[in-house]
Amino acid sequence: MTESEKRPPRIDEVARIAGVSPITVSRALRQPEKVAEDKRRRIQAAIEQTGYAPNQDAIRLRSGGRPAAVSSPSTLVAAFVSNIANPQFSRAVRACAEVLEPAGYRLMMGETAYSYARETAMIRSLRDLRPAAVLFTGVIELEENREALRSLGVPVMETWAYPQDPIDMLVGFSNFDGGRLVGEHFGERGYRRVAYVGRGGGRGVLRLQGFKEGLAKHGLRPAAELSVEGPAGLAEGRQAMAALLAQGEPLDAAFFGNDLLAVGALFEARRRGLAVPGDLAVAGFGDIELAEALEPGLTTVRIDSDDIGRRAGRLLLTRLGGERPERGIELVELSLVVRASG
Repeated sequence: MTESEKRPPRIDEVARIAGVSPITVSRALRQPEKVAEDKRRRIQAAIEQTGYAPNQDAIRLRSGGRPAAVSSPSTLVAAFVSNIANPQFSRAVRACAEVLEPAGYRLMMGETAYSYARETAMIRSLRDLRPAAVLFTGVIELEENREALRSLGVPVMETWAYPQDPIDMLVGFSNFDGGRLVGEHFGERGYRRVAYVGRGGGRGVLRLQGFKEGLAKHGLRPAAELSVEGPAGLAEGRQAMAALLAQGEPLDAAFFGNDLLAVGALFEARRRGLAVPGDLAVAGFGDIELAEALEPGLTTVRIDSDDIGRRAGRLLLTRLGGERPERGIELVELSLVVRASG
């Protein structure tokens, strides 16, 4: 069996056979009364030829009747975020939706929670869902999940990292470079005993490696490393700060692998009467809106989540329109925003 025979038929295949654009196929399934009869007939014939998306909308297309209230699966884009509580991911998905929705697509969001088991279960569910495309705020590491996504035969967008071998398309940044920026900054500020708090796998490893390289330029290395797994938020940040302080050895500064952790740490420091940055400097990763609004403002690595979402949306829309973008991989630049926390 060939690869094309294994995967489900795609909307662009129907469009090619019918001699129309994929958007016209999508519109014919959702609002057939807005598509000329001769085009509807060609599209219906192409659907029957390819076996694409057999559903009630396709059946209604034969008579030009109105579509069902529920959208055809071919207009859905499945978006999976790592942590639904992190506003960066929500902003990226919203920005992506603002690009895709005017073209007739709708985003449906789920959370992987940094769990391989949840990620695997959600990817397996996609074969029944049959989305038009799939978006992740992260990259897929397990080869079996990468292969399952390839077999869907739809555009796949990964973000929030910059691997050399994306499944399909990628809009990402170097987590290593982001960590390095913080390490260099701590060294330049003269902080000697520093700590890292973040995930022990995936992007967290890259941020820690970059942090160590930045510190090494100043002859330093982390005095403490604390692993926080799962979708970490403010509560986990407070707990992490308490754990660092409980180690007994005084620290000059701490780098937290995301802003929610860092903000929680700032709250805990304030509760304990610590001066930031006088007693302990704090830096985060992400630059969420709260980072600037806090007192003191949070020093952090800035990620433009809206830009990531818009870029991802444009690349997906190009592919959904039956074309290949000139570059399916885009690098987003990072910068360090220095505020009063360190």
